[in-house]
Amino acid sequence: MKLLDKYILKRFLSTFFFVVLILLAVITVIDLTEKMDKFAKANLTGGQIAGYYLDFVPWIGSLITPITIFIATVYVCAQLAVRTEVVAILSAGVSFRRFLFPFFLGSCLVAAISFVLNGWIIPNSNQSRLAFELQYLKNKYHFEQRNIHMQIAPETYLYMQSYNNTSQTGYHFTMEKFKDNHLVEKFTANRIEWDTTKQKWRLRDWTLKRVDHVFEKVASKPDSLVKPDSLLRGTSMDTTLVINPKEFESDYRKYDGLTMNELVSYIRKLRSRGSTGVEAYEVELYTRYSSPFTIFILVFMGAIVSSRKSRGGTGVQIALGFLLSFIFILFFTLFRTFAENGSMPPQISVWIPNIVFGIISLFMYKYAPR
Repeated sequence: MKLLDKYILKRFLSTFFFVVLILLAVITVIDLTEKMDKFAKANLTGGQIAGYYLDFVPWIGSLITPITIFIATVYVCAQLAVRTEVVAILSAGVSFRRFLFPFFLGSCLVAAISFVLNGWIIPNSNQSRLAFELQYLKNKYHFEQRNIHMQIAPETYLYMQSYNNTSQTGYHFTMEKFKDNHLVEKFTANRIEWDTTKQKWRLRDWTLKRVDHVFEKVASKPDSLVKPDSLLRGTSMDTTLVINPKEFESDYRKYDGLTMNELVSYIRKLRSRGSTGVEAYEVELYTRYSSPFTIFILVFMGAIVSSRKSRGGTGVQIALGFLLSFIFILFFTLFRTFAENGSMPPQISVWIPNIVFGIISLFMYKYAPR
């Protein structure tokens, strides 16, 4: 690495972290001001509030990283241009592609750190942040879905007419097991209640019916032989099911508290059960994969936009940078909404802003004067 690379890389990274700290401070103060009444109403101590913001700050920092690194790139390149340092560098025989090398190194470093933090570290702190918000900042959650259907195993299906998450009680419970598309076992209960001490379900007024069939037909005996069905009844029984009360808790931004591996497993679980709302989790997963590429594209675009000396000074270039970042956020939000609503495949929608801005950047690199 040459002295010039170290000089640009140092300015680039220092500006990036400075912009991040400034924005985090502003966002935190605004958020604290908005939530102060709720904190006071919940009688929270200063330590509890501070603990919440220790989890809040990394999460916000991860969200604003692509935009802040774009702003940092625009600012540094504009400063180099206005001081004619870019002209001197290019006049010395350094190509524009070589000029971009330290920015590429800086974006690689930030992208790698951001990917690890977003994938495995920040989700762990988000769990306590989300729990805090649900307990103190959000209205009490009531599970209102009715006629709940779940596939809990390849040939096992569960049904409940309704569930009360306050009393942790489900009503009109049914679990059916099939074999070769034939019903072999049906378990019903008037209601199921969660026992917090035993960590098991208590079934009330239950019935278990096992159906034993000989399914293969013989030519001489066209009717299958059917053995007598077994029927068991009871008033109360404790048992373990694959579901637990957490399945019916609020899923408010639950994906924020899941690591990459947990996201993949949870998406498979939702798919196997035929659950709705899986698109939001898929969007989050693919967004984490696309975020490092977003950083590279925005740094590349920022350097091209601001490396030319402007008569209006750095203010015009910085304003242009903010405009482009706003358009990018608009694109990202728009296509994320499409994906979460099921209008577009998530694996495609999250990449569209990167593809569009990547093409724009290549066009500007080829044709825009520098």
